[in-house]
Amino acid sequence: MRLPHGISADHVWIYFITRVCCFPRTLPCVHCDIFVSLYTLHTSKQWQLQAMKRRSSPMAAAVPILILSAMAIVSAAAANVEHTFLVNMTHLCKEMLVTVVNGQLPGPTIEVTEGDSVTIHVINRSPYNITIHWHGVLQLLNCWNDGVPMITQRPIQPNHNFTYQFDVAGQVGTLWWHAHDAFLRATVHGALVIWPRDGTGSYPFPKPHMEVPIIIGEWWEKDLAQLDRNFSKGYLDEFSSGSTINGKLGDLFNCSGVLEDGYVLDVEPGKTYLLRLINAALFSEYFLKIAGHKFMVVASDANYVNPYTTDVIVIAPGETVDAIVIADAAPGRYYMVALPIQAPPPDLQTPEYTTRGMVEYSSVNTSRRDDVPAVAPEMPNQHDTIKSFYFHGNLSSLRQEQRAQVPVRADEHLFITLGLGSICRRNGQSCKRGGNLESMLVANMNNISFHLPAAMTTPFLQAHYYGCAPAGTGTRELADRPPRAFNYTDGALITFGPEEMLLEPTSRATVVRRFRHGTAVDVVFQGTAMLQGDSNPMHLHGHDMFVLAQGLGNYDAARDSARYNLVNPPRKNTVLVPSLGWAAVRFVADNPGTWLIHCHYEFHLSMGMAAVFIVEDGPTVDTSLPPPPRYFLEASTSVSSSSSSGGQQLFNSVSAHCTTPTNNTDPSKAAHSG
Repeated sequence: MRLPHGISADHVWIYFITRVCCFPRTLPCVHCDIFVSLYTLHTSKQWQLQAMKRRSSPMAAAVPILILSAMAIVSAAAANVEHTFLVNMTHLCKEMLVTVVNGQLPGPTIEVTEGDSVTIHVINRSPYNITIHWHGVLQLLNCWNDGVPMITQRPIQPNHNFTYQFDVAGQVGTLWWHAHDAFLRATVHGALVIWPRDGTGSYPFPKPHMEVPIIIGEWWEKDLAQLDRNFSKGYLDEFSSGSTINGKLGDLFNCSGVLEDGYVLDVEPGKTYLLRLINAALFSEYFLKIAGHKFMVVASDANYVNPYTTDVIVIAPGETVDAIVIADAAPGRYYMVALPIQAPPPDLQTPEYTTRGMVEYSSVNTSRRDDVPAVAPEMPNQHDTIKSFYFHGNLSSLRQEQRAQVPVRADEHLFITLGLGSICRRNGQSCKRGGNLESMLVANMNNISFHLPAAMTTPFLQAHYYGCAPAGTGTRELADRPPRAFNYTDGALITFGPEEMLLEPTSRATVVRRFRHGTAVDVVFQGTAMLQGDSNPMHLHGHDMFVLAQGLGNYDAARDSARYNLVNPPRKNTVLVPSLGWAAVRFVADNPGTWLIHCHYEFHLSMGMAAVFIVEDGPTVDTSLPPPPRYFLEASTSVSSSSSSGGQQLFNSVSAHCTTPTNNTDPSKAAHSG
């Protein structure tokens, strides 16, 4: 693949090319190329320095930043090209080498229009394996591009490249993209905004004056890859150093008395602003408030909801919320505060950090802004999990005829418990539990902790498509119910003890569940008190879920199914299962492929709270997964190799890893693999 003029492959780390709708929005909507790249600086070559400072995106300090081109877009042929380096960033008096996109944290916002096609070339010059997941993009008949290591693709190794292509069809609103490897999404993430095909005038709410992505995250003074390894091995004593709004820690943090910069949103009196809120944090739900202002919630997970007004947003990792804010307060300065939520004692209390930015009215004299006292909101108690329960319970879908309606009944029913347990560190042997070092804590679904063996060489999707068994692994089916019933939300189970230890033993396997195409599936996610009282944001790839109901305590089918909302349930790709409660969802398994379902708390994912949902092909070509696109094979090649030869090598490796077909092998697919 050719790089832009003046850029050496020795410097490129990750290189995106997106097909997007051009700006300004008053011009005809035409396609243009926008190049966004990530780099690692491992060279002494000097580059022309051009300072670039953005209040919303902290840049690396004392770092060469090269902007090759930044031209006004006046035609379909014009392009906006930006290139920067991955280098050190300094916060809290500590310089850290961090993996960021385009020299900024968070990464660039990708803006597309409904119906657009997106092409993204990734060149990996980082020291890590990496994939990019397009969170919430449905990827219809396109599971190959979902971006999950060893589920849909092999990881992109250092010094290799890969190409993603997908359409954004039938979706409008706020989604996001992030790394799906080794905790790297803490810094490798950004917004993905899908504009309506008919323009912003087609919004089912008043057209805002401005739209602003607001991404809540965390600052980690850790080696993120090592962090992932620690959690997967049961070593859990790792915590972030702070929380961020659009990559900035804010003035609650300081370095030797010098306050950290905070995110600032400048507003004009009387104007309306659409905040596109994303929780990219690894560990926490958050409360978000702006002093003196209210929110009107209008969408979540790129699905419109019936508008409702609130003074606090509650958002879990993986979720997006679109909310209107009107600048109708007295001109001044108002804190925007993000407060992490954690379950109350006896749940383990961990370090959690509040962060804050600022909403500043333009009518305040610029030279005297620092003299104007900022107003702080009154925040909820950090243990107020009930407020989260009611916030999510207020969501209901804004019914639109063009969107699929909730199925009246389900064909299959799953009851899935979510909790912690333990396995023996020495496989196959009995061991002591209750926190003893002979055992290690794992997370599980229906008492099975998800695990991909190191010997696995063939991604799940490839093995499924070509009808061969993935080398190095066997699978276990995710059962309809947990192996035993108990009082799931008994608070006595949160801490180690005799009752808890009876339930603690857990198995570990590569757990899957297979669905016939078109099956309507009901899932009740039951949160448990097993060694934790956390909520669980459950994310299903490749599908939206209808949230039929939620509740506290133990789910009772006879009582609770009677109150399912089959009229206007919210559609979500990430469903928050409340602390010590349950959530009932329904989805249609109509997108063939192998789709990960997992908790979006990164520690729960690393510890095994995941499974693979396999959706079989339908009866027609239009309901069957196509073969891997040619670019898919050609793109995962060494940077030093040509596209054609590297593609042929990978093409041959497909058949090499699929030489043991199962009894279900489709002859046409077997022929394609050769």
